[in-house]
Amino acid sequence: MAEQVLMIALSPTMENGLIAKWNKKEGDKVESGDVLCEVETDKATMDYEASDEGTLLKIIKGQGTEAGVGEPIAILGEPGEDIAALLKEIETASSKSTAPAPQAEVPSDTSSTTSTQAQEVNAPAKSEPSDGRVKSSPLARKIASQKGLNLNQVQGSGPGGRIVKRDVESAQVSTHSAATPFLSDQVFPLSQKRKIIAQRLAESKFTAPHYYLKLSIQMDGVVNSRKAYNATAKEKLSMNAFLIKFVTEALKRNPVINSSWKGDSIVQHGSVDVGLAVAQPDGLITPVVRSCNNKGIIEIDQELKVLIDKARNNRLQSHEFTNATFTISSLGSFGIEEFTAIINPPGAAILAIGMIKKEPVVAPNGELIVQSNMKVSLSCDHRVIDGAVGAKFLNDLKGMMENPLLALL
Repeated sequence: MAEQVLMIALSPTMENGLIAKWNKKEGDKVESGDVLCEVETDKATMDYEASDEGTLLKIIKGQGTEAGVGEPIAILGEPGEDIAALLKEIETASSKSTAPAPQAEVPSDTSSTTSTQAQEVNAPAKSEPSDGRVKSSPLARKIASQKGLNLNQVQGSGPGGRIVKRDVESAQVSTHSAATPFLSDQVFPLSQKRKIIAQRLAESKFTAPHYYLKLSIQMDGVVNSRKAYNATAKEKLSMNAFLIKFVTEALKRNPVINSSWKGDSIVQHGSVDVGLAVAQPDGLITPVVRSCNNKGIIEIDQELKVLIDKARNNRLQSHEFTNATFTISSLGSFGIEEFTAIINPPGAAILAIGMIKKEPVVAPNGELIVQSNMKVSLSCDHRVIDGAVGAKFLNDLKGMMENPLLALL
């Protein structure tokens, strides 16, 4: 019997998705586990795997079309099966959900004012949403944001005048070349990803009572150790891998930091799952290296490189960027010396890392020397982590990074 294939939530925060590509065409045989299509979510482009077997009788949401979670995107059934009744049911449900509100009645007064009101009431509805946003697909909004395009200047060719990918791509040259007022404002609709980032960070900042601990770490030992290894290694180790390894060792010595607030309880995690914030053109995503407490620095680096590459190409699966027990955010490559970060739930702490900078320092013997320093800031959820606990973690981290031999003890 033919059944609808419904859009499912492919990420924890997904509300709707855009069909980026169909991997099956109408008439194809489908087995359970086959990738039906690729869906652009608020986080990444992800594979939609079939949960049933059958023949793909009808594609309802074509490539470049957006669908909300729970909406039908296709029909699976037996070859040659009559699906007219099912299509009618889907069409009826769709028309009900998009039915316009009833129009106000026009008074019979024939005065000029009333005539003008009647013309306004009976005017055809605009294609833009009532809140003033331009109707556009998530992919179109993403491309427009990356290219700096104003969607108000793009003509949509999708259903109801919606702007889709091909409209943005074809409008790139003409939009950039169009004359625009000097210092004119540009309004960019929020992408689904940016909405979720705003929501989660606001919830974290105003729910978890943040406090901040800061110190400076002498980095010459770590920098020299990395240089010595990379001088002879086939695969170079990244500084991020070193940071994750030292953070992991400090978390093993201070397990309270590796915890989550659950409202009526605190969960102290047995696995150290470290997330690393990675910048994308339309927001941040945090790929997670799992079980760092059971991995060496080389294994961490290899896994991290794969995750970062997938993150930059929007190919992360949901389990690869959710539920970090601790997060690292680094802006050192941008020349930032010091900053504070907002905690990434469900973790109870996040470490903000600045650039490594050579500075003059007075040595214990009174001699003036130059050394490489890095400023770090630990943001803690005070519901979980007391000040002395956070301070001990940060001091243990400093001690191991300034004397890497301590990490082996």
